[in-house]
Order: sequence, then structure tokens, then C-alpha cells
Amino acid sequence: MTPQALAHQVGETMFAVDVASKDTMGMELISCEPGRAVIRMEVKPLHLNGHQICHGGFIFTLADSTFAFACNSYNKVAVAAGCSIEFLKPGQLGDVLTCEGVEQTLSGRHGIYDMKVSNQRGEVIAMFRGKSAQIQGTVIPE
Repeated sequence: MTPQALAHQVGETMFAVDVASKDTMGMELISCEPGRAVIRMEVKPLHLNGHQICHGGFIFTLADSTFAFACNSYNKVAVAAGCSIEFLKPGQLGDVLTCEGVEQTLSGRHGIYDMKVSNQRGEVIAMFRGKSAQIQGTVIPE
């Protein structure tokens, strides 16, 4: 199996049982490639906070989910060892937020990944950086 095909299968397998991302948040997995993932989510009324903008926790969850797919794309189970986010613009009701996650480096069991969350106009809403740690196991049987 090619690395691309493996990453795609890992993404599909994870997303099928990802109740938080798929069912609770209404996210859509766009792509999962080696060291890279793209997930999209529409801002709905249930995502709004008291200022009537997208709650930062939901933007964080979009970025964190994208991070998970990017760092597990090699079929080695990886979890977050740390992360941070910078909120740059508010997400508005009806916005379609797309998060693209890209591996910056992978060394041994640890990787660094950057997530860029943009709206449908291409405006950057948030930047997220995550550090992954590989643990025992695979997503799909080898």
C-alpha cells in the first residue's frame, strides 16, 4: 500500500468512529495524506457564544481534530503532547471554516504540526501548533 493510500485509509477509519468530530461538531474530513489533513466545519447557531461569534473552544476542537488526523496518518497511534492556539479573527454564523494541518517535523516519536483555520473568504481565523507523541499501536491492522 502506498503512503498516500495508507493515510487515506487511516483517515477514513478514524473518522468513521470519531463521534466528537463527525456527529457532535458536524465536521467533514476533506483529506488525509501523509503528515497532512484537511477538515471543514460550518459555524451553526449551536457554536455561538455570548458575543454571537463562534466559541473559541469549537475553533480549537476543529484544529485539534485536524491535528489528530495529520499526526496519525502514518498508521502509528499518536496523541497530543501539547498544543497552543492563537485566535486572529472571529468566526461568524454561517462561516465555513476549513482547517489545514501540515507536519513541520517528525523526529523519532515526536512531531510538530501547524494548523491554519480559514473561513470561506480565505481569511485566517486561527493558528494552532501541536506536538504529537507516538504511542504503541496502529489505527488499522498492519
